[in-house]
Amino acid sequence: MINVLQPTGEQVRAFRDRQTGEPIAMLNLLKFKEKAIYEDGRSSELTGLEAYQLYANAFHEIMEPRGVRVLYSGGVRGLLIGEGDGLWDSVALIEYPSTEVMLNMLRDEDYQHAQQHRAAGLEGQLLIECGAAGSTF
Repeated sequence: MINVLQPTGEQVRAFRDRQTGEPIAMLNLLKFKEKAIYEDGRSSELTGLEAYQLYANAFHEIMEPRGVRVLYSGGVRGLLIGEGDGLWDSVALIEYPSTEVMLNMLRDEDYQHAQQHRAAGLEGQLLIECGAAGSTF
């Protein structure tokens, strides 16, 4: 896994081109570092999960007033179907009122500042765009 904090330009363009004006949900698959490592080299006694929680707290503060909702967040307990136990520590499903709200978030200075904790805490991640609740397969 490679911890990539930002989408590529191509990914952003494809994301923007898929927008419908409807709400979207982002499925977050998260793997935490055992110990947080900050890019600026600062000393930290935080675990990866604790550093990520600092990011999550800032995310809530910045994004909830914009209509973003965490629909589910919790730890991974194991797999029922398939293989790959241990790949992910936590999952979250976050609903955005629109693609535009998420695109604006990526440009927000306060959000960008909070990402230092996300980078320090995550070993790897996947963000999967999902359609609005109730949309067909």
